[in-house]
This record gives sequence, structure tokens and C-alpha cells, in this order.
Amino acid sequence: MRKIAIIIFADTTTVEDLGRVANAFVLADEAIEAKDQLQIIFEGTGTKWIGELENSEHKLHHPYTQLKSHISVCKFCAEAFGVKHHAVKAGLALRDEYKDHLSVRTLLVEGYDVITY
Repeated sequence: MRKIAIIIFADTTTVEDLGRVANAFVLADEAIEAKDQLQIIFEGTGTKWIGELENSEHKLHHPYTQLKSHISVCKFCAEAFGVKHHAVKAGLALRDEYKDHLSVRTLLVEGYDVITY
């Protein structure tokens, strides 16, 4: 069993960004299937995805809902991009371990393999 942290920085503006999120979700599915410890964190412009993914018409809505219990959001970035209300409404944890940001160092210290998309 591994400890995997997937950090999604991809913006919501291009098909390539959509592909990054889709690939992150495939890795997440594989990790769950292997019974790995998993965290998925939306960081930077990636925080804008929450509002998109909460839309039941979005093509990644279903996989998102299946993974939601593993998802958290950088508090600072969600505030900076004006999307904190989406994370709060979705019931997602806001990460603020280091200066209102996610602490990647803590993930590393805890033994997580950190993968970014």
C-alpha cells in the first residue's frame, strides 16, 4: 500500500486542462482499487474546477462524486480565485496548514508520493 497525494494545478480553460484532471482521476481510481491511501488536492488555478465539477452536466461530474471523499482544496488559492464558496458549498475541506496554503512539505514528511497535474 502506497500513500499518494495528487495535486491538481490545471486551469479550467483548455481541453488539455480537462485531460489533466481526467488523468488525475484515473490515477485516483487505480490507487483506490489498490487500497492506497489517497489525497486529491486542488491548488492554484485548479481550485476553479470545484464549481465546474459540481455541475451534474459536466462530463467529469460522476468520477468527481466518486472521489469526493478524498478531495480537499487550498484555502488561500480558493480565496484568491474567488471560488471558496464552491468548495464550502460542496462540503470540501479547505487546506491551510502553512500560511493559508496546503503544506506539500507535510505530505512529504508523512511519506506521500506527490504527483502533480
